[in-house]
Amino acid sequence: MIRDMRGVPSTVPNRSATDLVIIGTNLLPLAGIVYGDWNVWTLLLLYWIEAFSTVLFGVLKSLFAKQGSPDVVGEREPLHELRHKRGGWRPLSTLPPIYPRNVPFALSILGIWASTILPITILSWVLVETSIALSWEVAVSVGALIVAHGIEFHREYLGAKTYKNVSAREILQQPSQLTLGVMFLGIIGLSMGQSAGVTVLGGFVIVKTILAVSWESTGPIASAFQELFDRLSADREFSRSQPELSLPDEPVEARVTVSPQSVLLGSSTTILLTVVNRGVALLLAGVVAAIVTARFLWVGIGLTVLLGIFIIRAGSYYFRYGTIEYQRRGEMLVAYDTVLDAPQWLVPIHSRARFEIKNAIPDRLFGTGTLQISNVETAPTNTVQFGPVADLDHATETLDLPIRHEERPEQDPAVVGAALVLALVFLSVPLLLLGSPQVSGAEMAAVMVLIAPFFMILLSVLIYAMLARI
Repeated sequence: MIRDMRGVPSTVPNRSATDLVIIGTNLLPLAGIVYGDWNVWTLLLLYWIEAFSTVLFGVLKSLFAKQGSPDVVGEREPLHELRHKRGGWRPLSTLPPIYPRNVPFALSILGIWASTILPITILSWVLVETSIALSWEVAVSVGALIVAHGIEFHREYLGAKTYKNVSAREILQQPSQLTLGVMFLGIIGLSMGQSAGVTVLGGFVIVKTILAVSWESTGPIASAFQELFDRLSADREFSRSQPELSLPDEPVEARVTVSPQSVLLGSSTTILLTVVNRGVALLLAGVVAAIVTARFLWVGIGLTVLLGIFIIRAGSYYFRYGTIEYQRRGEMLVAYDTVLDAPQWLVPIHSRARFEIKNAIPDRLFGTGTLQISNVETAPTNTVQFGPVADLDHATETLDLPIRHEERPEQDPAVVGAALVLALVFLSVPLLLLGSPQVSGAEMAAVMVLIAPFFMILLSVLIYAMLARI
């Protein structure tokens, strides 16, 4: 008796049988092509359901992944402020912890489906005449795929504790590849004829079978495929150790909590940056176009979606900074999350770390204070935020922090007035166009779609300059 890589007892014949079962299940669509009356749309439906179920199970599995995920240059996941959150939350005693740092990866692939595949699928279903051949083979294939996902999740992933050795980025590789495959298949289905489409899809079935074996099995056939894929992707890193921090042995000598109101107001900057996102910017432009063309139903739907996005962004920001308690333990300053019961970072107070006052807009409006601490070795970005706290002077005295005595810029009414006037001038341009009888609704919508992103960035800069000296 030997054990496979997941720690489950297995024999070589049993593992070979597993390979054959997976191969048979994935080659079942070929039987539908050769002996049945399956067409290109039937295969598209089958693989769409498989890809969508794989995405949902992958998202669920990624939340429990214990290992950390390395950053990818040029990529920025949704709710990225949670990427460096330490600790996990256990929803049930029978389940492993859910790690907030994995949420951005789960939202990333869900966002791809919500912004591309689902809208294209709905439009294709409405506009393109399809002929899907529903049969028992299709039902068996769909049922077998979903049942296989559920069994693998319960027995292999949770039962064998595979989640301890994988990362969210590693888990979501399979759903990402299937998502690209579905997009490719959709192009085939919309652009090719029946015979050509089925021929190409038949080849895709074989490729998909090879991938499925390498993903879902540890048998000899799968091992050969995995060795080949490992050689092709030897320079790619999908997992990185994410050790939890250990608290100092010294007891808590002093503690300071943050100001919830200032944290929530601080999330406004994050919300403004959300507008720069391409998807959100297009949604905002669509809302403006719907307003101009008096499509108020779409206006309501668009505003509801935007409000939901903004609420989620504000909640994510608050979860990042609003649940922290700052503790003095001996010569260490510890940022401790009171919800996850885990230290987020710690730094020796008398070290190379630099404690500087941050000129944060919420602090100017609420009279609170924030510090920026650099050269923090336990933080992935080497720089962390302390606060905002209700009374910065009292907090620094309580924790005895070595603050650099550099004051925030003084109030400057001239800068505030100039920025306000310029903002009103730029804002008046689209308002004048909107009220002009010489500009049609279609022309106004086109102008707003073209200039809205530019105006939003410009107005954001002016408003920031005004609030930074208020």
